[in-house]
Amino acid sequence: MPATESPRANWSYPTAIRFGAGRISEIGEACVAAGIRQPLLVTDRGLANLPITQDTLDLLEQAGLGRAIFAEVDPNPTELNAEAGIRAYRDGGHDGVVAFGGGSGLDLGKLMAFMAGQSRPIWDFEDIDDWWTRADADGIAPIVAVPTTAGTGSEVGRASVITNSVSHEKKIIFHPKILPTVVICDPELTVGMPRPITAGTGMDAFAHCLEAFCSPHYHPMSQGMALEGMRLVKENLPRAYADGTDIKARAHMMSAAVMGATAFQKGLGAIHALSHPIGAVHGSHHGTTNAVFMQAVLRLNRPAIAERIASAADYLGIADGFDGFHAFVGEMNAALGIPGSLALLGVVDPDIDALVDAALRDPSCGGNPVELTRENLTTLLRECLEGS
Repeated sequence: MPATESPRANWSYPTAIRFGAGRISEIGEACVAAGIRQPLLVTDRGLANLPITQDTLDLLEQAGLGRAIFAEVDPNPTELNAEAGIRAYRDGGHDGVVAFGGGSGLDLGKLMAFMAGQSRPIWDFEDIDDWWTRADADGIAPIVAVPTTAGTGSEVGRASVITNSVSHEKKIIFHPKILPTVVICDPELTVGMPRPITAGTGMDAFAHCLEAFCSPHYHPMSQGMALEGMRLVKENLPRAYADGTDIKARAHMMSAAVMGATAFQKGLGAIHALSHPIGAVHGSHHGTTNAVFMQAVLRLNRPAIAERIASAADYLGIADGFDGFHAFVGEMNAALGIPGSLALLGVVDPDIDALVDAALRDPSCGGNPVELTRENLTTLLRECLEGS
């Protein structure tokens, strides 16, 4: 591939992915391939009227697939958003969803397609034990996912993250068929991302790779993917942040996002266990919150991961093993304008006990290499409130 050329490929892992600049032009073909003839495009309010969204609706209309959109999606979507979306889906006679946007639009779109044919409430399908088997699999509508950020990787996920509007807890709703049927990864759609969102979503991808790499569970495929994903972020996020039109860097970041979300089948950890309740209660950006916690969690986990992180540092070209890797994370955060504390992120007067309780209930706890307790999570949270 020439040095200036953006990568382009068709992948079938973990689902059918059409990857490359300009491939949003294939949205009509992708819907037909997924068995969708009357799609509902689901996105967030901020994207609804932007050219990339309106152009996509034009393409759907030109393909004879209608022009329907649902955009009542909060930054941390709730079951209330889902209920409104499901009504719109059913009232419109739709037969599938185009989930379009960042994590919020992707997660809610996937959840709507999942719930449109179910008779039980959303919370009956939380990612606990085998609760997913309660679902009517035949009632799950097909999904085409189109990410417009490079971070969450929700486009290749088998779950949706949804906030309970009453308890203010983030819940994970899981079913294997929530995995989109077709994904279009077009880096041109990410060119207009503001720099803070480029940074936050990029660090989300890095957090997915890092926590998967450190998870003690056995999954060699995910381990390799997590390591290479970290390399792609290290080399390309600073470039995408410095020049949002660097399409090759944007493309590599989209790959890193897919890799991180695929890798974390191996597990996540304390970064996400704490980031989920902080985002649910305080409305902070998920990836940016992950970045704020990252160094402190590395220190917490050091007894269990020092050797593993040293091997990653070697691969990434970082000197001084664990200490060098830890310093690199801090330097990257600073270079990307990531706030140095939760307080600077807008987390004011938090209920620490309630946040720790929620973190201990979060499924991500199970993948942390050091056992998480009320004591060490409280210490970690207090440390990050004023700066790690």
